[in-house]
Amino acid sequence: MEEQVLVVPTTLFHEIGYFQGFCCNDVERYRRVLLAPENVLFRPRSEMEKDPNFKQLIPYMIFCHTGSDGIIRLFQYVRGKGMGESRLHSKRSVGVGGHLSLDDRNESVQNHDFYREGMLRELREEVVLGSEFTEHCVGLINDDESEVGRVHLGIVHCFDLTEPNVISNEPDLIESGFVPVREMLRDLSVFESWSSICIEALYGKETPQQ
Repeated sequence: MEEQVLVVPTTLFHEIGYFQGFCCNDVERYRRVLLAPENVLFRPRSEMEKDPNFKQLIPYMIFCHTGSDGIIRLFQYVRGKGMGESRLHSKRSVGVGGHLSLDDRNESVQNHDFYREGMLRELREEVVLGSEFTEHCVGLINDDESEVGRVHLGIVHCFDLTEPNVISNEPDLIESGFVPVREMLRDLSVFESWSSICIEALYGKETPQQ
């Protein structure tokens, strides 16, 4: 049976408050409404990838470490051809995450918390965290200017790590490692759109290296 992924009607997103790019305001209100049991649907993934009437909700996890030198570094990688979204292959990314499925809800001990269960499953599948961390939900991301973005809505989580210790657990998550934000800001064009939007919105005050 084809994977059934979590979606919400695009009209609901517009009713809560449409935005293009990054939004850090009323994050909990967005999450509360978007994840309310009466609003979530599970539909075949192949159909949802082509239907802008629905938004697939994606937990998007960013791993950050601030060194003793005061430099902020983010975990980044390149998407290999074996990773799920073919339209993002060969693009550099700072976000780890993926679709939530009907299986996440069915396997959750507490049905209302299946979002977090799905997020942690994605985390375990893609990377190994070898550091203690503090996690915060910092915003949402929407990009209707790209083909991929029109059918997805990201919920952004920042993991502040005590050590820069993240290892790829996915063969097609390649060329990974921590890079100073200042270097990333020098050329955001190499990143997928969600990553470039997040880097600029969350860390844009950093001064690019000359």
